[in-house]
Amino acid sequence: MLLEWKNTGYGAGLAAALLAVAGAWTAASTAAVAQQAPPAQAGQPTQTYRPIPGFDTTSIDAAVNPCDDFYKFACGKFAANHPIPADQPAVDQFYALFNVNTQSLNGILNKAASGGAGRSADEQKIGDYYKACMDTSAIDAKGLAPVEPLLKEIDAVTEKGQMTPLIGKLQRMGVDVFFGYGQQQDLTDATKQIAFIAQDGLGLPEKDYYLRTGAKDKTIREQYVAHVAKMLTLSGTPAAEAQKNADAIMTFETALAKASMGVTEMRDPEKTYHLQTIQTFEATIPGVDFAAFEDAIHSPRVAELNNATPQFFPALLDAVNATDLETLKAYMRYHLLTTVAARLPQPLDDENFDFYGRKLRGQPEQAPRWKRCSNSVNAALGEALGKVYVQQYFAGDSKTRMLQMVHDIEQAMSNDIDQLSWMSEATKTRAKEKLHLVANKIGYPEKWRDYTKLEVKPDDALGNSLRANAFENDRQLNKIGKPVDHEEWQMTPPTVNAYYDPSMNDINFPAGILQPAFYDPSQDDAVNYGHIGAVIGHELTHGFDDQGRKFDGKGNLSDWWTAADAKNFETRTDCLVNEYGNFTAVDDVKVNGKLTLGENTADNGGLVLAYMAYLDRAKKEGVDLNAKKDGYTSPQRFYIAYAQNWCENSRPESVRAQVLTDPHSPDHFRANGAIVNQPGFAAAFGCKKGTPMVPVNSCRVW
Repeated sequence: MLLEWKNTGYGAGLAAALLAVAGAWTAASTAAVAQQAPPAQAGQPTQTYRPIPGFDTTSIDAAVNPCDDFYKFACGKFAANHPIPADQPAVDQFYALFNVNTQSLNGILNKAASGGAGRSADEQKIGDYYKACMDTSAIDAKGLAPVEPLLKEIDAVTEKGQMTPLIGKLQRMGVDVFFGYGQQQDLTDATKQIAFIAQDGLGLPEKDYYLRTGAKDKTIREQYVAHVAKMLTLSGTPAAEAQKNADAIMTFETALAKASMGVTEMRDPEKTYHLQTIQTFEATIPGVDFAAFEDAIHSPRVAELNNATPQFFPALLDAVNATDLETLKAYMRYHLLTTVAARLPQPLDDENFDFYGRKLRGQPEQAPRWKRCSNSVNAALGEALGKVYVQQYFAGDSKTRMLQMVHDIEQAMSNDIDQLSWMSEATKTRAKEKLHLVANKIGYPEKWRDYTKLEVKPDDALGNSLRANAFENDRQLNKIGKPVDHEEWQMTPPTVNAYYDPSMNDINFPAGILQPAFYDPSQDDAVNYGHIGAVIGHELTHGFDDQGRKFDGKGNLSDWWTAADAKNFETRTDCLVNEYGNFTAVDDVKVNGKLTLGENTADNGGLVLAYMAYLDRAKKEGVDLNAKKDGYTSPQRFYIAYAQNWCENSRPESVRAQVLTDPHSPDHFRANGAIVNQPGFAAAFGCKKGTPMVPVNSCRVW
């Protein structure tokens, strides 16, 4: 995936969906170029967002020697020109385009919400969903009434055995309690769709938040306990009881954390694939009526599943047995409240943001309601909304041009494989077989999703959200035992992101990222290959990073490498682990070179491939590489455009949270970390070997 959006938060979800989608650029921040607009009506932006230019001369600091620090050269003036808005954790190109796209979606939704007999069924659903979400007066007036039936079901539990079907019911509505359950392609037989079960159920972002001993981590744990107590108090629990419950919930979740795998381990598909019969799995949780859970979550009864984290479930059962029932009920109550807080009265919504947004991410203010509701519709009804977005904002020739760039970069990778000195001919043959089987998805799906069975009401914000979660849960679990749909997308068309799926062996570029600055038809090829070309190369390289290389061209977890080639690969990736692991991100927190290895490999390889493809395209079209535009040659414009993908201005709390949880390096290091390993960079800028950006020893995988 190209990027992992920074979670401003409503709790932690199931880790990485077990490689359902691989790779991502990191970081969404925000602040497009914003201009004040006339006073807006409720539910509309109060300013006009415009994308940052594809070649942003205002960010370049020409006083910096590009051979010394290329990020400071290409992005040196960015932070001063783009202060962080109070409702964002950071500012960068991704958030800039995210704001522009959210503004576009908001225009579509306001029109749909205005009603009228001419609305299509999809327009009715997206309009009514948005209208209900925006009606904070109605939400406040209803109080806890919309969530009260579920709270009463939790309160009515009198023995632990009754929790199993309730857990299934809560998970069906998007409440991540105790563990995670879902659907995936079988990693060793990509033609099959199976069930998986895995660790989950934590309120903090990942296990080490519970276990690290530093002062900052202790403070976060104290703040989390206070937050849980406040949420319970706001829902009607007496303050003293709520504090007692919060302390006990922390003890219970710490036990789950100790039994959980870390974020780095969870990246390894070989460590998260354990196909078991249902009888074998049930033997690890004696006394639990798992069939009752399956029925409640609307799963078919399965004969086998992938027990992704087998060490977790005996420990989970021990923790449940060791914890009193009232604590377990308070745990479920809290996780329900934090999941639906955005659809509850303002005090609960504000408190939830205060911890997950302000304290964890350093974001002073919550995003305005129109942004949050516009993106909630995109999350719940993304292809209904995306269909209209594509019609209005995705030019037909963009898809054609993108496909040409994809083919250019695929050819560059084929050529690159031929030239590798460290790989045997046998492995090269298998690598090229996989490369030629990669499917390319551009813009939007060929077949749109059917939302007919999803009920949406204009006056039921919480109900709409829960029904949407249940609808998606049922859609996913209904795939178990069915043929794989290779046309399906894992992202909505307006999404500012891209991804590679190892089980599908496809690369996916939603229409949302095929906009300026990442793709701009008005810019020359040098800039577009530096921007979106590097994105294409990034996703393609994911098929051959430390995760992707373990899958063959048909999407199966399969070792197609010779032992010597695998060792050579690991030696080269170890170079990247060491390089990035020495970067200090914030305070004393360093980048985790192993956690970020896949993304760093993709950044480095993707940039090499994009440059190779650009040079070949320029040669075919007779481009004079030495001719200057905006004061720079074409190769220089290519590298500047790439680095400007990562111009940023980020809050330290946000960077810290990213480094501890996210498989992507902070933006600054994604620029310089890749540039120092680029074989074409020195010639483009006349840098001598031994300068900071052209070290004597560099890393190269692909």
